[in-house]
Amino acid sequence: MSDPVRDVRPLLREGAVLGDGPDAAVPAHYGAPLREQRHLLDGTAVVDLGHFEVLEVRGADARSWLTTVTTQDLAGTPVGASASLAVLSPQGRVEHLASAVVVDEDALLLVLDAGHRAGLRRYLEMMRFAARVELTDRDDLRVLGALSPAAEVLPQLGLPDPAAVWSEPWPEVAPGGVAYGPDPEDPVGAVLTLLDAAALTQLPWRGEHLAGMSSWEALRIADHRARAAREVDERSIPHELDLLRTTVHTTKGCYRGQETVAKVLNLGQPPRRLVMLHLDGSQDVPAAAGGEVRLGGSDGKVVGTVTSAALHADQGPIALAVVRRAVPVDASLSVQVLLAQADGEGTSMWLDASQEPIVLPREHGARPATAKL
Repeated sequence: MSDPVRDVRPLLREGAVLGDGPDAAVPAHYGAPLREQRHLLDGTAVVDLGHFEVLEVRGADARSWLTTVTTQDLAGTPVGASASLAVLSPQGRVEHLASAVVVDEDALLLVLDAGHRAGLRRYLEMMRFAARVELTDRDDLRVLGALSPAAEVLPQLGLPDPAAVWSEPWPEVAPGGVAYGPDPEDPVGAVLTLLDAAALTQLPWRGEHLAGMSSWEALRIADHRARAAREVDERSIPHELDLLRTTVHTTKGCYRGQETVAKVLNLGQPPRRLVMLHLDGSQDVPAAAGGEVRLGGSDGKVVGTVTSAALHADQGPIALAVVRRAVPVDASLSVQVLLAQADGEGTSMWLDASQEPIVLPREHGARPATAKL
């Protein structure tokens, strides 16, 4: 279960509208979400990810120890390198996701989704034993998101050099990784920049420099990237979300949950699969996380759940959903939208949706493609 969202003072300017759910602590937009999305795509704006959390792992054994207790091989990574990692349950379920950047020979910074730091820290503390490592909550650092290094934008505001910059490895298949589906078309990637929190909140932010979380989410969905606070539930295994591509090193040796990863990879198939949905935009009604996904029309069989939804500047309304493996990749789907009534009662309407496959089941001709080592 996720931990409560931290109390974060958002980066505000006129027109700021705060988000909801796991993103309630930061602005969803500043009054013009599609224009902000364009600024983000142009590399002239950054997104306030102040609700993301930073954990420092420092010590002589930092990289080798993290290699043994997570799904990623960090032992030989050079200073400045970026990686993604996960912690799995003994049954192979996804418990935590993190972005890792090596800041020096003996230290890494882990960036976690909103409210997830405490749970990961508890696990890491239990696994320290005699390892020469120290764990420190870096509340002095704040995370900004961009599609090009934020260092290209922020010097105009007089900021100091960042403490670290993490560059999204997705969608390249990392060493030891496995892809369960095709690459997204024209991926934009992501860059997380870690800067001094106090300096950021004191800046006189201008409109063209800030984009809201709704823009960040729209581009993440279009890139087919799963997020811990959205796509991961108590049943998730890495294969279902295409996390073996960059987050799980399948040949590095033992780690918790490895048996399930290997068994599904070599002998079976994931029971569910992540899919991107293109939604009917003619109704001008936004979809939202939690809506049912049905095969065919509204009276069809329930086959999945919407996990993320957004309005993309070019593609229109899009969403990510986790559906049953057996759903044909070319099947037409319907997505539930809940409508509130004045009397407090709720009703549903349904939007037609077409699929863009992310994870392909083997019975439809897909075979995992392993990275060249």
